[in-house]
Amino acid sequence: MKTFPASQLIINGDGSAFHLHIRPEHLADKVILVGDQDRVNIVASFFDKDSIECDIQSREFHTITGRFQGKRITCLSTGIGTDNIDIVMNELDALANIDFATRTEKPEHRTLEIVRIGTCGAMQEDIPLGAFLASQKSIGFDGVLAFYEGRDRLSDLGFEKALVDFIGYPRKAAVPYIVPANTELIDRVAGTDMYRGCTIAANGFYGPQGRVLRCNIAVPDINTKISAFRYEGQRITNYEMEGSAIAGLALLMGHKAMTVCCVIAQRKAEAANTDYKPRIKELIQTVLERL
Repeated sequence: MKTFPASQLIINGDGSAFHLHIRPEHLADKVILVGDQDRVNIVASFFDKDSIECDIQSREFHTITGRFQGKRITCLSTGIGTDNIDIVMNELDALANIDFATRTEKPEHRTLEIVRIGTCGAMQEDIPLGAFLASQKSIGFDGVLAFYEGRDRLSDLGFEKALVDFIGYPRKAAVPYIVPANTELIDRVAGTDMYRGCTIAANGFYGPQGRVLRCNIAVPDINTKISAFRYEGQRITNYEMEGSAIAGLALLMGHKAMTVCCVIAQRKAEAANTDYKPRIKELIQTVLERL
């Protein structure tokens, strides 16, 4: 039986996971991830009256577990970036599949359903501001999955090579990996009324997404190339910053996961909407109803 020493799995004195500060009993099988700490409160505002079980804040990680229409759901903020996702996914999996009392792997695997609700920038002209877009595939510019065994087994290597060659990807950057979301979860949450596509998870907001302020970028026309890229009928639809590590680590750990975003920037039209909170609330309610 696999065991986990204190240096590998750090457990706080109250029996909670090191960064998230939640205990195993706080975790529901259905999990919503959001970047913004305040968005956790918005999600929880839809929960059934008097159903809140825990409300825990630790650094950028804010967790509330409660019920929506009787369904037990945990909502957790991750902060920005895939480095935080590495923490969140590993600690969620540990809470679900490691016995904290004995530091041993549980004999029966517990599968979580994980949906990230976020915001994104569209890369195609036909995807309007305010649209809801589900990521059928996530393209990781972040390199996180390269630190885990199985990276090449999970990635669509043909797509990966074609993309790198087409855009002239920086030689010293981590090679992008391409991983799928859970098909059943995508079909259930996206339904027939959301856009679907391939989403880049960038490891930054400015240069890694082709934005130019005072520093020039390595591939000046990268977004023009990304918008024009096609592989076996697939196109790149949008940028966000967390989905690739969620999708990749979920596959490695045996969980169901997907990302769905509200489009708040139209990169082709060079337009943005900062008053997007009403649409985010609509997206949250839709996900809660379908999760």
